[in-house]
Amino acid sequence: TAPVPTVGPERTTQQPLPPRPPLDLLAELTNTPPPPDTPLRTAVRRVKIWTPLVLLLVVVFGVVQSVRPLPAPTLELTAEDSYTFEGGKVDIPWPAKGQAALDVQGIGTFGSSGEQKPVPIASVAKVMTAYLILREHPLKSGEDGPKIEIDQAAEDQSDAGQESTVDVTKGDKISQREALESILIASANNVARLLARWDAGSEKAFVRKMNDAAKDLGMKNTTYTDPSGLNNTTVSTAVDQVKLAKAAMQQPAFREVAAMMSYVDYKGTKHDNWNRLVGYNDVTGIKTGTTTSALGNLVFSARKDVNGETRRIVGAVVRQPAGGPDNTILGAALYEGDKLIKAAQGALESATILKKGTVVGYADDGLGGRTPVAVTEDVTAVGWAGLSVKLTFAADELPHQAKAGTKVGTLTVGDGSTNAVKVPVALQKDLVEPGFADKLTRLG
Repeated sequence: TAPVPTVGPERTTQQPLPPRPPLDLLAELTNTPPPPDTPLRTAVRRVKIWTPLVLLLVVVFGVVQSVRPLPAPTLELTAEDSYTFEGGKVDIPWPAKGQAALDVQGIGTFGSSGEQKPVPIASVAKVMTAYLILREHPLKSGEDGPKIEIDQAAEDQSDAGQESTVDVTKGDKISQREALESILIASANNVARLLARWDAGSEKAFVRKMNDAAKDLGMKNTTYTDPSGLNNTTVSTAVDQVKLAKAAMQQPAFREVAAMMSYVDYKGTKHDNWNRLVGYNDVTGIKTGTTTSALGNLVFSARKDVNGETRRIVGAVVRQPAGGPDNTILGAALYEGDKLIKAAQGALESATILKKGTVVGYADDGLGGRTPVAVTEDVTAVGWAGLSVKLTFAADELPHQAKAGTKVGTLTVGDGSTNAVKVPVALQKDLVEPGFADKLTRLG
């Protein structure tokens, strides 16, 4: 075969690429390779990434803080929590023997004398009987109450030798009020036992109630074994009997009966109060109790008007030997009680503790806002030289915002009982709701 003739040198030819799309050409012309990383560029990049997220979180936090419930405002007392009357300690003429205690209801105590150990109290026990009857069967002021039928035991005990009783007949009926008059004024043992059976079904069950009531009143050194006090095993102390007397004198019917100088029973017989102090020198009760073993005992109450306010003095003397003007145990109890009453009446005085408008505390909104609160009238208290009385602050339910003058609490001077001095406390300025900045920055 013949070789193919070589025309010229062999060369490779490059075929042209097909045309590229315009957008690809544009991208190739404008894209440049990323610059090398540096710390600055890294930081900038992170800021760009995190800033929107942080801003979002801030917005969410602000919204949450603004809609969260506000803390409940509280009242804070900044005034002194006590006040002491000027002068030295009052000299109280305590009995030389036995026990005694002397208080002013709603204010405080003058103290006590003698060793406060349980001793027989005789018919003073009937104070608890009357207190329980009225607690279980309340009487309104002036009300007679239900009729109580006389049973055979009450009639049989009408003539019981040396006991104090009133004459009653089986089948007859007396009102609850007359029954109370008979035990507090005539000191009728037979009616005291009748009341116990009427209330609790039996004397034993009633005695259990007496001891439960004593426990409730904090009478730690008291034990009752009968409703009349005739038993020497019914024992108490002067301090305990003052606790009971203050509770009993809260009941209108008890106060009314205790203050009677005499009463006439349903048979027309008049009975004088064994407590001869009642009706004189503003003495308003309460009960005597005497036996040869218990000696002379008296629980008493009296009034004293000080600066237009009536205060109740309550006290007790127990286990007094024969003495007084007539040299008897009853006379001794009345004589010693009278001295204590007059001493307390003479010692009571009035003092202005705080003037109207005095700031006594603040309403705290819980977020740093403090709105002053002030007493709305002069705060006056009754006491005696050397006595320290407590000042306590009771808050009402506080709103988040209120106008100046809105009552927000009560300032109490004394022991906090219903007889203590109580003065309204009001906002001195407008109480405003915390602002947005306070809401935003609060913690917890």
